[in-house]
Amino acid sequence: MKIQFDPDLDHQTEAINSVVSIFEGQEICKTNFTVTPALQGDLFFANSMSVIGVANRLALLPDELEENVKAIQLGNGLKQSDNLGSKNFTVEMETGTGKTYVYLRSIFELNKKFGFSKFIIVVPSVAIKEGVYKSLQITEEHFRSQYDNVQYDYFVYDSSKREQVRSFATNDYIQIMVINIDAFRKSFTDPEKETKANLIHRVDDRLSGMKPIEFIQSTNPIVIIDEPQSVDTTAKSKEAIETLNPLCTLRYSATHTEKYNMLYKLDSIDAYDRKLVKQIEVASIDVQDSHNKAYIKLLKVNASPRWAEVEFDEIKSGKVNRVKKKLKCGDDLYEKSDYRDIYEGYIINDIYTEEENEYIDFTSRDDVIRLGQAIGSVDENEYKRLQIRKTIEEHLDKELKLIPKGIKVLSLFFIDKVSNYRAYDEDGNPSLGKFGKIFE
Repeated sequence: MKIQFDPDLDHQTEAINSVVSIFEGQEICKTNFTVTPALQGDLFFANSMSVIGVANRLALLPDELEENVKAIQLGNGLKQSDNLGSKNFTVEMETGTGKTYVYLRSIFELNKKFGFSKFIIVVPSVAIKEGVYKSLQITEEHFRSQYDNVQYDYFVYDSSKREQVRSFATNDYIQIMVINIDAFRKSFTDPEKETKANLIHRVDDRLSGMKPIEFIQSTNPIVIIDEPQSVDTTAKSKEAIETLNPLCTLRYSATHTEKYNMLYKLDSIDAYDRKLVKQIEVASIDVQDSHNKAYIKLLKVNASPRWAEVEFDEIKSGKVNRVKKKLKCGDDLYEKSDYRDIYEGYIINDIYTEEENEYIDFTSRDDVIRLGQAIGSVDENEYKRLQIRKTIEEHLDKELKLIPKGIKVLSLFFIDKVSNYRAYDEDGNPSLGKFGKIFE
């Protein structure tokens, strides 16, 4: 069975055109550069010779780029940028609306209209990397039919196959590299520390004594970041992206934390209104509402005057609410909670404010609560168990109602790591992780 791709979906075409229009007015052009073998002492590396590389070239002036971007934003009803900065551009698309297809097809449009040929897709994890590579595989026939059997290569960067970057730099047709941020985040300029850097930043004999990153930098690639909120979350990660020497950076996600020069926005409401996604129901487990034992969390302390900000449960008009209050030594949580029996004896004895050793204790209770910690909260594993149980109950209830109508019910579990569901021993034998055991 083959997946059929529709090239004429309006929302995807709008997103693609928004990116392509950044370079309106640019003629088809590229730049050649010479890859020269590095010197070692007074000698070139043996059996090496100069080769010609092919790079992206931006011919537009900064003012022309800014004018294009403002026109795109005006057309899409978005706030106009004051300054393009480092040429980062944001595309926001709701999950399930074809974000990956959009940025892959944008590659071919940018090549067709402007001749850009070097593209790097940066991803936050192995799972997303494999997903992008799979998308490249299953769309290959589609894109070749859409773009007159255009020649292109794609590959996942592999530190054991660093010679791939030479082909990336020297081939004169579309090159797409998929790379995990962790593969190039560690860079050291101190030669004595070079062995701690990612291999992409180290001199390589197989590359005529050059560093793989130098080949990439010379191509002035267009960088595409998939899920940037998980990629460039630190100063080091942002610096790593800049070491690629991008012509520009295109950022795609449904949940951006930093929004640079927004070009196109299709949020969850827009996607639902345009009937692009199905309605989703989210069930939540509010374990805090049980309030059947004393809940106390230390949020903050202050030395002078001495006080502690504490979160606890109080009762007002017969309803229990979670509140935050500044308390001092001698304050009685039994009174502060409006005389809830579970807080009896929780009178603050002292507030310790020594850095890295902040805590409060009580006159008639043995509990010691350190900064950021709590008592009376639900165990994390028990919370997950309740979530899984609730999901199964909701799923089965909906199946009873919807299966007679021919409607299939789908329930999803989003987990932090695969090993929490399925683990493997040293011999590769699988076993259930903690979530798998709970589910079964």
